[in-house]
Amino acid sequence: MKVKVVEKDVLNPLAEIMMVKEELNPIPYDFESVSLLDNTKPGANVILELLEKNLGKRKFVRVKKPAGSPATIKQLEIAANSEIVILALGDCGSCFSWIILDAIRLEKMGRSTISICSDRFLNFAHELAKSHGAEDLNILSIKHPVAGHSKEEIEEKTLQILPSLRYLLQIP
Repeated sequence: MKVKVVEKDVLNPLAEIMMVKEELNPIPYDFESVSLLDNTKPGANVILELLEKNLGKRKFVRVKKPAGSPATIKQLEIAANSEIVILALGDCGSCFSWIILDAIRLEKMGRSTISICSDRFLNFAHELAKSHGAEDLNILSIKHPVAGHSKEEIEEKTLQILPSLRYLLQIP
């Protein structure tokens, strides 16, 4: 039996790392408003609702965008009206990509962001952010998978990331 071995180059879908480093916005110590950017993935609304209930008495703005696609300029502008934007949920290939890319676009608009991605896509999310010059982008990981789970199971997973979120937001 003959076997033909062919060498092929494999392309990195995350692109080359840019030499330009994006200046990210520090999370304000005392903030009054938070935008919750929901990409309509199953479970994203449950995550964001639970976070809203646990972040104290602040003004919350909800923005929805289609999963697997970029936020429109209008959606970004609405989200940018708050001091901090929390984006959820990156738990598949195109969804985590657009959560990260939308966060970078919001950072360029002067807003602090925190993106929530499933742990299965965390390394890819960091690599994508790094390839766009935003190596230190705030990304929290939630246990994969989220889709297909009950509201109670998603809430339990969300409660596990709450201490990390409170730490990033400097909430005792």
